Amino acid sequence: MSAKALGLAGIIPVALLLLVPAPAAHAQHLPSVEAEHYARCMAEARRDPAAAWDSALAWRGTGGGHPAEHCAAVALIGLHRYSEAGKRLDKLAAEMAKAPAALRAEVLDQAGQAWLLAGDMARAESALTAALAAAPEDPGLLTDRAEIYGAEKRYREAIADLDHALKRDPERIDALVFRASAYRATGQLEPALRDVEAALRRAPDDPDALLERGNLRRLSGDEAGARQDWQRLAALAPGTPAGAAAKDNLAHLEAGASGKAAPAGKKKAPAKPE
Repeated sequence: MSAKALGLAGIIPVALLLLVPAPAAHAQHLPSVEAEHYARCMAEARRDPAAAWDSALAWRGTGGGHPAEHCAAVALIGLHRYSEAGKRLDKLAAEMAKAPAALRAEVLDQAGQAWLLAGDMARAESALTAALAAAPEDPGLLTDRAEIYGAEKRYREAIADLDHALKRDPERIDALVFRASAYRATGQLEPALRDVEAALRRAPDDPDALLERGNLRRLSGDEAGARQDWQRLAALAPGTPAGAAAKDNLAHLEAGASGKAAPAGKKKAPAKPE
């Protein structure tokens, strides 16, 4: 799920979940000319969703079928019409009963992301569970469902999905950071620190990992370490949600140094572990 949302109930990282994947899986099942049209439409949906919405509707009117419907739904996500996008993606997945399982799972994953952004956790969970029924070992789907569990404060279920995801793909940075956040939410700071350190060994500049380690250092009483992580993040990612969260945390930390209480981390929505 990548624009890839707050998720994990205020602890999911601030990089937006829903970053709609490239349509390679869908395109490989299409004739070359149609595949090119589909790829252009999906690229436009990420770049200019309003234009992509118009293009997708016109394409559907000339027989664009499922690819046109898919592009239209993705454009709706870019337009922040999340509930409408979720309904369209659910309907599209139901109509794709004879499509390859991986392709149907991708559409259901995007439906789950749309419902998560719409704040409808029941529908988001239902879509991701259906996606996992089609592709039960997919670490991306497991990670995305963990986010939904976290948004409902079902941290142990989130950890179970992330354990499974990391067994399948031990290099997933997002799963490591999410699991660190879930561990933090359940008071397990030592395994949380292990996970976030593992993430930073693989990706030293990952914004969500830096934000999370700062949170964990602050909770562990290491204010100097927390300040170092948040200052680095604010310099690396200015103008982003992660950078803004780091700046907020630094402000609270300085306020605490002046005698006011400083929270462990500023929570924002929609985003992944903080």
